[in-house]
Amino acid sequence: MRFELFIAHRLKLGGSGSQTVAPNLTIAMVGIVLAIIVMILSITIVCGFKKEISNKIYNLDSHIKVTNSAVLVNGNNYSTVNADDIMPLLKQHSIADSLSVISLIAEKPAILKTDDNFKGIVFRGVDDNFDWEYYRENLVEGRVPATGDSADVNEVIISRKMASQLMLGVDDRILTYFIDDKVRVRKSHIVGIYSTDFDEYDDIYILGSIKIVQGVNGWDERTGTYIGINTRYINDVANQAYSIYNIIMRSVIDKDSPIMYSVTDTTYNNMAYFSWLELLDMNVVIIIILMTVVSAFTLIAGLLMIVLERINMIGILKTLGATNSTVRRIFIYLTQKLIIKSLFLGNVFGLAFAVLQQNFHFLKLDAESYYIAYVPVEINFSYIMLLNIGVVVVSYITLLAPSMIISYIKPSKSIKFE
Repeated sequence: MRFELFIAHRLKLGGSGSQTVAPNLTIAMVGIVLAIIVMILSITIVCGFKKEISNKIYNLDSHIKVTNSAVLVNGNNYSTVNADDIMPLLKQHSIADSLSVISLIAEKPAILKTDDNFKGIVFRGVDDNFDWEYYRENLVEGRVPATGDSADVNEVIISRKMASQLMLGVDDRILTYFIDDKVRVRKSHIVGIYSTDFDEYDDIYILGSIKIVQGVNGWDERTGTYIGINTRYINDVANQAYSIYNIIMRSVIDKDSPIMYSVTDTTYNNMAYFSWLELLDMNVVIIIILMTVVSAFTLIAGLLMIVLERINMIGILKTLGATNSTVRRIFIYLTQKLIIKSLFLGNVFGLAFAVLQQNFHFLKLDAESYYIAYVPVEINFSYIMLLNIGVVVVSYITLLAPSMIISYIKPSKSIKFE
């Protein structure tokens, strides 16, 4: 063991019989512990928030959309895709193993009307391949629409917010008005009410059979607004979209087809939300910087208190031949004890709080403002480890400059110091 480490190991923070230094060091340790707790919670909460909101977006919208990129000629005529042109290509290609859902979807603006109220909505019609699992998990009441040839095509689910605004419930009947060159009315049967806490979505969409939209627009059963594709590898969704685009375009060229397709992924279609989530990273960086500055000042104060307490020992060590750099390292190592204890306590309390919040959700949020009803937490041990390593490195660098005060302590005066 090196001489400096040996001396630092034998010394105690606060010394023996110290009535002023020990309490001050305790205050310094509390300050550092609190800073570490704040940093840990900032990282875990932002990671949790990004994960939860991203999951909502990925579940509420198709991971990849294939649309007809033709320019609309008339305001009421929508570009369409034919399932027979796209689905066989994807199912026969090697990429099919990485795709979990390939669904034909048709969307159309409409108006829901009751005897006393009305509301503008978007009717999302889905085929039998559509994955209803996320809506089942978020059902407040009722069930999702039945699928199959014998299913009632008039069955729909609406959001809890929409149901509250229109005073509707399960088993109620409601008129849906589709307005193009003329008004077309369809009677829908509400079989379920869902709530995702994502108000921008809950306030607009109702879901039902694609046959409703196809019938209103006069389309055949293989025509829709876009092909919705879900992939098993969300983290690779951009590359998946690029691969699908290449597959489709090769087919278009081979067939000399006049139709041009556009393939977009969720991050592109919901760019505003993902850009907003990226801004949260900056908030974490600012918090970590502020907490690091606070911890640095606390450490400097702690080092100075330790030096003042051991000023007699410094004089003796210098008298015995210890160099200034040797004595500096002793006190830096001794102050690192304070860091290690603070790191241990900060991690224990910070992670314990995060685990409790992750399991019991006792801290609540306004779902209308934050898209989620509680403070989400995601414990990423890689980030926590990097944070701890960063704290140790920064604390060591921080202590180098203030430890220079030891160079100005004269042995002849310090040994007499009381």
